[in-house]
Amino acid sequence: MSSTPQSPLRFKTQKALSHRLVLSTLTGRAVHISHIRPASHTNPGLAPHEISLLRLLEAVTNGSNIEISYTGTTLLYQPGLITGSAPGAGASGGVIRHELPAGCTRGISYFLLPLCLLAPFSKAPINVLFTGSGVITSATPVGDISADSVRTAILPLYAKFGITNNIELRILRRSNVGPNGKGGAGEVQLVFGHQIRLPKTIHLLKSGRVKKVRGVAYCTGISASNNARMIEAARGVLNPLVADTYIFSDVSSASFLPQVNKSDPQGKKKIGIGFGLSLVAESSVGCLFSADLASPPSGGVTPEDLGQYCAYQLLETVSLGGTVSLAAAPTMLILMAMGSEDVGRLQIGRDILGTDQIISLGRDLRAFGASGWGIREATDEGTEMVVSVVGRGVGNVGRKIA
Repeated sequence: MSSTPQSPLRFKTQKALSHRLVLSTLTGRAVHISHIRPASHTNPGLAPHEISLLRLLEAVTNGSNIEISYTGTTLLYQPGLITGSAPGAGASGGVIRHELPAGCTRGISYFLLPLCLLAPFSKAPINVLFTGSGVITSATPVGDISADSVRTAILPLYAKFGITNNIELRILRRSNVGPNGKGGAGEVQLVFGHQIRLPKTIHLLKSGRVKKVRGVAYCTGISASNNARMIEAARGVLNPLVADTYIFSDVSSASFLPQVNKSDPQGKKKIGIGFGLSLVAESSVGCLFSADLASPPSGGVTPEDLGQYCAYQLLETVSLGGTVSLAAAPTMLILMAMGSEDVGRLQIGRDILGTDQIISLGRDLRAFGASGWGIREATDEGTEMVVSVVGRGVGNVGRKIA
Protein backbone atom coordinates (compact mmCIF):
# COMPACT_ATOMS: atom_id res chain seq x y z
CA MET A 1 0.00 0.00 0.00
CA SER A 2 2.90 2.37 0.66
CA SER A 3 4.26 2.05 -2.89
CA THR A 4 1.10 3.03 -4.73
CA PRO A 5 1.52 3.94 -8.42
CA GLN A 6 -1.05 6.71 -8.12
CA SER A 7 0.13 10.26 -7.64
CA PRO A 8 -0.64 11.72 -4.19
CA LEU A 9 -3.77 13.75 -3.66
CA ARG A 10 -2.94 17.40 -3.07
CA PHE A 11 -4.55 19.57 -0.41
CA LYS A 12 -3.84 22.96 1.08
CA THR A 13 -3.87 24.27 4.68
CA GLN A 14 -4.10 22.31 7.90
CA LYS A 15 -7.91 22.25 8.03
CA ALA A 16 -9.39 18.76 8.42
CA LEU A 17 -5.87 17.34 8.65
CA SER A 18 -6.86 14.43 10.88
CA HIS A 19 -9.76 13.36 8.62
CA ARG A 20 -7.56 13.52 5.54
CA LEU A 21 -4.88 11.39 7.18
CA VAL A 22 -7.52 8.84 8.26
CA LEU A 23 -9.00 8.64 4.76
CA SER A 24 -5.50 8.31 3.30
CA THR A 25 -4.72 5.41 5.63
CA LEU A 26 -8.04 3.65 4.97
CA THR A 27 -7.87 3.95 1.18
CA GLY A 28 -4.10 3.57 0.81
CA ARG A 29 -3.83 6.81 -1.18
CA ALA A 30 -0.89 9.11 -0.47
CA VAL A 31 -1.56 12.79 0.31
CA HIS A 32 0.50 15.92 -0.18
CA ILE A 33 -0.57 18.82 2.06
CA SER A 34 0.97 22.26 1.60
CA HIS A 35 0.50 25.81 2.93
CA ILE A 36 0.34 24.67 6.56
CA ARG A 37 0.32 27.93 8.56
CA PRO A 38 2.72 29.70 6.19
CA ALA A 39 1.77 33.18 7.44
CA SER A 40 2.68 32.52 11.07
CA HIS A 41 5.97 34.21 12.03
CA THR A 42 6.30 32.50 15.42
CA ASN A 43 4.94 28.98 14.81
CA PRO A 44 4.79 28.13 11.11
CA GLY A 45 4.10 24.63 9.87
CA LEU A 46 2.74 21.65 11.76
CA ALA A 47 1.71 22.10 15.40
CA PRO A 48 2.91 19.73 18.18
CA HIS A 49 -0.43 17.88 18.29
CA GLU A 50 -0.32 17.30 14.53
CA ILE A 51 3.21 15.91 14.71
CA SER A 52 2.08 13.66 17.54
CA LEU A 53 -0.86 12.41 15.45
CA LEU A 54 1.52 11.52 12.61
CA ARG A 55 3.70 9.57 15.04
CA LEU A 56 0.62 7.73 16.31
CA LEU A 57 -0.36 6.76 12.76
CA GLU A 58 3.19 5.57 12.15
CA ALA A 59 3.01 3.42 15.31
CA VAL A 60 -0.23 1.63 14.35
CA THR A 61 0.76 1.07 10.71
CA ASN A 62 3.55 -0.82 8.97
CA GLY A 63 5.32 0.72 5.98
CA SER A 64 4.12 4.31 6.34
CA ASN A 65 6.40 7.03 4.99
CA ILE A 66 6.19 10.59 6.31
CA GLU A 67 8.14 13.48 4.79
CA ILE A 68 8.00 16.98 6.29
CA SER A 69 9.66 20.03 4.78
CA TYR A 70 12.32 22.01 6.63
CA THR A 71 9.83 24.72 7.62
CA GLY A 72 7.08 22.20 8.43
CA THR A 73 4.63 23.83 6.02
CA THR A 74 4.53 20.87 3.59
CA LEU A 75 3.70 17.25 4.40
CA LEU A 76 3.82 14.10 2.28
CA TYR A 77 2.14 11.07 3.86
CA GLN A 78 2.29 7.63 2.23
CA PRO A 79 0.19 5.19 4.31
CA GLY A 80 1.07 1.60 5.12
CA LEU A 81 -0.88 -1.42 6.29
CA ILE A 82 -2.87 -0.92 9.52
CA THR A 83 -1.30 -3.47 11.87
CA GLY A 84 -2.55 -2.15 15.22
CA SER A 85 -0.72 -3.49 18.27
CA ALA A 86 0.68 -6.53 16.49
CA PRO A 87 3.94 -7.89 17.97
CA GLY A 88 7.04 -6.42 16.40
CA ALA A 89 5.22 -3.39 15.02
CA GLY A 90 6.08 -0.90 17.78
CA ALA A 91 4.04 -2.52 20.55
CA SER A 92 5.64 -3.66 23.79
CA GLY A 93 3.71 -6.43 25.53
CA GLY A 94 0.78 -5.86 23.19
CA VAL A 95 0.48 -2.17 24.20
CA ILE A 96 1.65 0.88 22.28
CA ARG A 97 2.74 3.69 24.60
CA HIS A 98 2.19 7.07 22.99
CA GLU A 99 3.46 10.15 24.80
CA LEU A 100 1.93 13.54 24.06
CA PRO A 101 4.19 16.62 24.26
CA ALA A 102 3.76 19.28 26.91
CA GLY A 103 2.83 21.90 24.31
CA CYS A 104 -0.23 19.96 23.12
CA THR A 105 -3.34 22.17 23.06
CA ARG A 106 -5.83 19.58 21.80
CA GLY A 107 -7.88 17.20 23.90
CA ILE A 108 -7.36 13.44 23.88
CA SER A 109 -10.41 13.05 21.62
CA TYR A 110 -8.36 14.59 18.78
CA PHE A 111 -6.30 11.38 18.84
CA LEU A 112 -9.00 8.92 19.93
CA LEU A 113 -11.51 9.59 17.16
CA PRO A 114 -9.10 8.93 14.24
CA LEU A 115 -7.71 5.87 16.04
CA CYS A 116 -11.20 4.44 16.54
CA LEU A 117 -11.93 4.87 12.82
CA LEU A 118 -8.80 2.89 11.91
CA ALA A 119 -9.20 0.17 14.54
CA PRO A 120 -12.00 -1.90 12.87
CA PHE A 121 -9.84 -2.22 9.74
CA SER A 122 -6.67 -3.22 11.57
CA LYS A 123 -4.87 -6.53 11.12
CA ALA A 124 -4.60 -7.01 14.91
CA PRO A 125 -6.37 -5.47 17.94
CA ILE A 126 -5.38 -1.95 18.91
CA ASN A 127 -4.24 -1.23 22.47
CA VAL A 128 -2.78 2.26 22.95
CA LEU A 129 -1.81 3.93 26.23
CA PHE A 130 -1.68 7.73 26.05
CA THR A 131 0.72 9.25 28.57
CA GLY A 132 2.78 12.38 28.98
CA SER A 133 2.27 15.91 30.21
CA GLY A 134 0.17 16.83 27.16
CA VAL A 135 -2.81 14.50 27.77
CA ILE A 136 -6.04 16.47 28.34
CA THR A 137 -9.05 14.28 29.15
CA SER A 138 -11.57 17.12 29.54
CA ALA A 139 -13.24 19.23 26.88
CA THR A 140 -11.05 22.02 25.51
CA PRO A 141 -11.70 25.63 24.47
CA VAL A 142 -10.83 24.77 20.83
CA GLY A 143 -13.84 22.45 20.59
CA ASP A 144 -12.55 18.95 21.42
CA ILE A 145 -14.98 16.74 23.32
CA SER A 146 -13.94 15.00 26.52
CA ALA A 147 -12.86 11.38 26.88
CA ASP A 148 -16.15 10.73 28.71
CA SER A 149 -18.17 11.79 25.67
CA VAL A 150 -16.06 9.57 23.42
CA ARG A 151 -16.75 6.64 25.74
CA THR A 152 -20.48 7.24 26.19
CA ALA A 153 -21.58 8.95 22.95
CA ILE A 154 -19.18 7.84 20.17
CA LEU A 155 -18.04 4.27 20.89
CA PRO A 156 -21.61 2.91 21.34
CA LEU A 157 -22.38 4.01 17.76
CA TYR A 158 -19.99 1.39 16.39
CA ALA A 159 -22.50 -1.28 17.45
CA LYS A 160 -24.80 -0.10 14.65
CA PHE A 161 -22.11 -1.23 12.19
CA GLY A 162 -21.72 -4.63 13.84
CA ILE A 163 -18.63 -3.62 15.86
CA THR A 164 -19.37 -4.50 19.48
CA ASN A 165 -16.81 -6.82 21.10
CA ASN A 166 -13.87 -5.89 23.30
CA ILE A 167 -14.10 -2.11 22.97
CA GLU A 168 -13.10 -0.16 26.04
CA LEU A 169 -11.84 3.32 26.89
CA ARG A 170 -10.21 3.62 30.31
CA ILE A 171 -9.55 7.00 31.91
CA LEU A 172 -6.70 6.12 34.25
CA ARG A 173 -5.89 9.69 35.31
CA ARG A 174 -8.05 12.73 34.72
CA SER A 175 -6.78 16.14 33.70
CA ASN A 176 -8.20 19.49 32.67
CA VAL A 177 -6.61 22.08 30.43
CA GLY A 178 -3.38 23.42 31.91
CA PRO A 179 -2.01 26.98 31.90
CA ASN A 180 -2.28 28.80 28.54
CA GLY A 181 -4.41 25.92 27.28
CA LYS A 182 -1.50 23.49 27.14
CA GLY A 183 -1.05 20.09 28.75
CA GLY A 184 -2.78 18.31 31.57
CA ALA A 185 -0.71 15.20 32.42
CA GLY A 186 -3.60 12.73 32.22
CA GLU A 187 -3.54 9.08 31.21
CA VAL A 188 -5.97 7.23 28.92
CA GLN A 189 -5.97 3.71 27.46
CA LEU A 190 -7.95 2.63 24.40
CA VAL A 191 -8.61 -1.07 23.77
CA PHE A 192 -10.27 -1.85 20.43
CA GLY A 193 -10.29 -5.57 19.79
CA HIS A 194 -13.11 -6.07 17.26
CA GLN A 195 -11.84 -6.18 13.68
CA ILE A 196 -14.24 -6.83 10.82
CA ARG A 197 -14.12 -7.35 7.07
CA LEU A 198 -16.73 -4.72 6.18
CA PRO A 199 -19.01 -2.51 8.30
CA LYS A 200 -22.73 -3.21 8.03
CA THR A 201 -24.96 -0.97 5.95
CA ILE A 202 -27.14 1.17 8.21
CA HIS A 203 -30.46 2.97 7.79
CA LEU A 204 -31.04 5.50 10.58
CA LEU A 205 -34.16 7.48 9.72
CA LYS A 206 -35.95 7.85 13.05
CA SER A 207 -34.56 9.76 16.01
CA GLY A 208 -37.34 8.94 18.48
CA ARG A 209 -37.88 10.85 21.70
CA VAL A 210 -35.33 11.41 24.43
CA LYS A 211 -36.01 8.92 27.21
CA LYS A 212 -33.04 9.40 29.53
CA VAL A 213 -30.02 11.58 30.22
CA ARG A 214 -26.75 10.37 31.69
CA GLY A 215 -23.66 12.36 32.49
CA VAL A 216 -20.36 12.63 34.33
CA ALA A 217 -19.36 15.60 36.46
CA TYR A 218 -15.62 15.59 37.12
CA CYS A 219 -13.20 17.76 39.03
CA THR A 220 -9.43 17.51 39.26
CA GLY A 221 -7.39 18.89 42.14
CA ILE A 222 -10.26 20.88 43.67
CA SER A 223 -13.08 20.36 46.15
CA ALA A 224 -15.71 17.72 45.38
CA SER A 225 -18.44 20.23 46.21
CA ASN A 226 -17.98 21.69 42.72
CA ASN A 227 -19.41 18.49 41.25
CA ALA A 228 -22.50 18.71 43.43
CA ARG A 229 -23.04 22.31 42.38
CA MET A 230 -22.74 21.45 38.67
CA ILE A 231 -25.10 18.49 38.99
CA GLU A 232 -27.73 20.51 40.85
CA ALA A 233 -27.66 23.28 38.26
CA ALA A 234 -27.87 20.87 35.33
CA ARG A 235 -30.70 18.87 36.87
CA GLY A 236 -32.59 22.10 37.48
CA VAL A 237 -32.75 22.55 33.70
CA LEU A 238 -33.20 18.92 32.63
CA ASN A 239 -35.51 17.43 35.28
CA PRO A 240 -38.68 19.27 34.12
CA LEU A 241 -38.09 17.79 30.64
CA VAL A 242 -36.64 14.31 31.33
CA ALA A 243 -37.39 12.62 34.62
CA ASP A 244 -34.80 9.87 34.10
CA THR A 245 -31.69 12.01 34.59
CA TYR A 246 -28.67 10.71 36.43
CA ILE A 247 -25.23 12.37 36.57
CA PHE A 248 -22.26 10.59 38.10
CA SER A 249 -19.61 12.38 40.13
CA ASP A 250 -15.89 11.70 39.73
CA VAL A 251 -13.29 13.37 41.91
CA SER A 252 -9.56 12.91 41.30
CA SER A 253 -6.31 14.50 42.41
CA ALA A 254 -4.21 16.64 40.10
CA SER A 255 -0.94 15.44 38.62
CA PHE A 256 2.42 16.82 39.69
CA LEU A 257 5.09 17.89 37.23
CA PRO A 258 8.68 19.00 37.98
CA GLN A 259 8.96 22.77 38.31
CA VAL A 260 12.00 24.51 36.85
CA ASN A 261 13.12 26.72 39.73
CA LYS A 262 16.70 27.46 40.77
CA SER A 263 15.74 28.06 44.41
CA ASP A 264 13.95 24.69 44.63
CA PRO A 265 15.33 22.17 42.09
CA GLN A 266 13.20 19.36 43.53
CA GLY A 267 9.99 21.36 43.48
CA LYS A 268 6.83 20.20 41.74
CA LYS A 269 3.66 21.93 40.61
CA LYS A 270 0.09 20.83 40.09
CA ILE A 271 -1.27 20.83 36.57
CA GLY A 272 -4.61 20.06 34.96
CA ILE A 273 -6.73 21.63 37.71
CA GLY A 274 -10.37 22.32 36.95
CA PHE A 275 -13.86 20.87 36.58
CA GLY A 276 -16.23 19.92 33.78
CA LEU A 277 -19.44 18.19 32.80
CA SER A 278 -20.32 15.69 30.06
CA LEU A 279 -23.98 14.95 29.25
CA VAL A 280 -25.45 12.35 26.90
CA ALA A 281 -29.13 12.06 25.95
CA GLU A 282 -30.41 8.73 24.62
CA SER A 283 -33.60 8.45 22.58
CA SER A 284 -36.16 5.65 22.49
CA VAL A 285 -34.52 4.15 19.37
CA GLY A 286 -30.92 4.38 20.63
CA CYS A 287 -29.80 7.69 19.12
CA LEU A 288 -27.23 9.59 21.20
CA PHE A 289 -26.76 13.35 21.61
CA SER A 290 -23.91 14.77 23.67
CA ALA A 291 -22.82 18.05 25.22
CA ASP A 292 -19.52 18.95 26.82
CA LEU A 293 -18.14 21.86 28.81
CA ALA A 294 -15.12 22.37 31.05
CA SER A 295 -13.77 25.26 33.07
CA PRO A 296 -11.42 27.51 31.03
CA PRO A 297 -7.73 27.73 32.00
CA SER A 298 -8.18 31.39 32.97
CA GLY A 299 -11.04 30.58 35.37
CA GLY A 300 -13.92 32.95 35.98
CA VAL A 301 -16.77 30.43 35.52
CA THR A 302 -18.73 29.12 38.48
CA PRO A 303 -19.88 25.46 38.65
CA GLU A 304 -23.51 26.59 38.62
CA ASP A 305 -23.06 28.51 35.37
CA LEU A 306 -21.16 25.66 33.75
CA GLY A 307 -23.83 23.13 34.71
CA GLN A 308 -26.59 25.30 33.26
CA TYR A 309 -24.64 26.07 30.08
CA CYS A 310 -23.94 22.38 29.49
CA ALA A 311 -27.61 21.46 29.99
CA TYR A 312 -28.69 24.17 27.54
CA GLN A 313 -26.05 22.97 25.09
CA LEU A 314 -27.53 19.48 25.27
CA LEU A 315 -31.02 20.83 24.60
CA GLU A 316 -29.69 22.79 21.63
CA THR A 317 -28.00 19.67 20.25
CA VAL A 318 -31.27 17.73 20.47
CA SER A 319 -33.20 20.61 18.87
CA LEU A 320 -30.97 20.47 15.76
CA GLY A 321 -32.74 17.23 14.86
CA GLY A 322 -31.50 14.18 13.03
CA THR A 323 -30.26 10.88 14.41
CA VAL A 324 -26.67 11.95 15.21
CA SER A 325 -25.04 15.00 16.73
CA LEU A 326 -22.34 17.09 15.07
CA ALA A 327 -19.64 15.37 17.14
CA ALA A 328 -20.65 11.91 15.85
CA ALA A 329 -21.62 12.75 12.27
CA PRO A 330 -18.08 12.48 10.75
CA THR A 331 -17.57 9.04 12.32
CA MET A 332 -20.88 7.74 10.98
CA LEU A 333 -20.37 9.13 7.46
CA ILE A 334 -16.81 7.77 7.13
CA LEU A 335 -17.83 4.28 8.29
CA MET A 336 -20.77 4.32 5.88
CA ALA A 337 -18.47 5.31 3.00
CA MET A 338 -15.98 2.54 3.86
CA GLY A 339 -18.70 -0.15 4.13
CA SER A 340 -20.05 -2.63 1.62
CA GLU A 341 -21.17 -1.45 -1.81
CA ASP A 342 -24.73 -0.74 -0.81
CA VAL A 343 -26.73 2.39 -0.11
CA GLY A 344 -26.90 3.47 3.53
CA ARG A 345 -29.13 6.29 4.75
CA LEU A 346 -28.64 8.67 7.65
CA GLN A 347 -30.98 11.43 8.80
CA ILE A 348 -29.13 14.59 9.82
CA GLY A 349 -30.29 18.03 10.88
CA ARG A 350 -30.00 20.69 8.19
CA ASP A 351 -27.85 22.94 10.38
CA ILE A 352 -25.46 20.04 11.06
CA LEU A 353 -25.21 19.08 7.41
CA GLY A 354 -24.50 22.69 6.47
CA THR A 355 -21.47 23.11 8.73
CA ASP A 356 -18.03 23.61 7.22
CA GLN A 357 -16.82 20.39 8.86
CA ILE A 358 -19.40 18.14 7.17
CA ILE A 359 -19.21 19.88 3.79
CA SER A 360 -15.42 19.61 3.82
CA LEU A 361 -15.68 15.92 4.76
CA GLY A 362 -18.00 15.25 1.82
CA ARG A 363 -15.56 16.89 -0.59
CA ASP A 364 -12.62 14.97 0.86
CA LEU A 365 -14.47 11.65 0.57
CA ARG A 366 -15.18 12.41 -3.09
CA ALA A 367 -11.49 13.24 -3.64
CA PHE A 368 -10.47 9.86 -2.17
CA GLY A 369 -12.72 7.96 -4.56
CA ALA A 370 -15.96 7.65 -2.61
CA SER A 371 -19.25 8.35 -4.32
CA GLY A 372 -21.12 11.59 -3.85
CA TRP A 373 -23.93 11.92 -1.33
CA GLY A 374 -27.59 11.91 -2.25
CA ILE A 375 -29.47 14.49 -0.17
CA ARG A 376 -33.21 14.99 0.16
CA GLU A 377 -35.52 16.60 2.68
CA ALA A 378 -36.85 14.26 5.35
CA THR A 379 -39.69 16.49 6.54
CA ASP A 380 -42.01 19.04 5.00
CA GLU A 381 -40.46 21.77 7.15
CA GLY A 382 -37.01 21.01 5.71
CA THR A 383 -35.28 21.02 9.09
CA GLU A 384 -33.90 17.50 8.63
CA MET A 385 -32.19 15.89 5.66
CA VAL A 386 -31.63 12.28 4.59
CA VAL A 387 -28.10 11.61 3.35
CA SER A 388 -27.68 8.52 1.14
CA VAL A 389 -24.14 7.14 1.05
CA VAL A 390 -22.92 4.35 -1.25
CA GLY A 391 -20.19 2.27 0.39
CA ARG A 392 -16.82 2.02 -1.30
CA GLY A 393 -16.20 -1.57 -0.24
CA VAL A 394 -12.67 -0.85 0.99
CA GLY A 395 -12.91 -3.23 3.94
CA ASN A 396 -10.12 -4.67 6.03
CA VAL A 397 -7.09 -5.32 3.85
CA GLY A 398 -5.26 -6.87 6.79
CA ARG A 399 -7.93 -9.56 7.21
CA LYS A 400 -7.79 -10.38 3.51
CA ILE A 401 -4.02 -10.83 3.67
CA ALA A 402 -4.25 -12.89 6.86
